Amino acid sequence: MPVKTVPFRVDMAGDTQIENITKAVAHAVAGAGLHAGTVTVFVKHTTASIMIIEDEPGIRADTKAFWDRVVPADPRWQHNTRNPGEDNGHSHLRGQLQGPSVTIPFADRALMLGTWQQIVVVDFDTRARTRELVLQIIGE
Repeated sequence: MPVKTVPFRVDMAGDTQIENITKAVAHAVAGAGLHAGTVTVFVKHTTASIMIIEDEPGIRADTKAFWDRVVPADPRWQHNTRNPGEDNGHSHLRGQLQGPSVTIPFADRALMLGTWQQIVVVDFDTRARTRELVLQIIGE
């Protein structure tokens, strides 16, 4: 079964920023030369995650509020206290909980997402950075 690998980058601001990458993933799948299969979207960082959400302003605000309540920023996280100058222990924990990837089926060269489903990168870190992603497209 053929496999296509598509790396790309997204500039992010941190602080639980959400960036919609659905169009980029759909474009990569459409251009992969495969009719049907799956695409895995993977972020190569421990302080960011990939999610599928209904991407609208209320959910974006609720997502940030959720993470701020569940895993708050706290200078007492061991990652911060054991690594002088680090302040992103909460960012790593959020990334662990949410995970670095999602897998989505496609058919007729189109993602099989539900009506309101969108693919997003969530950057939990405490500073701006460029995030590296990998799309692994497998199909026929």
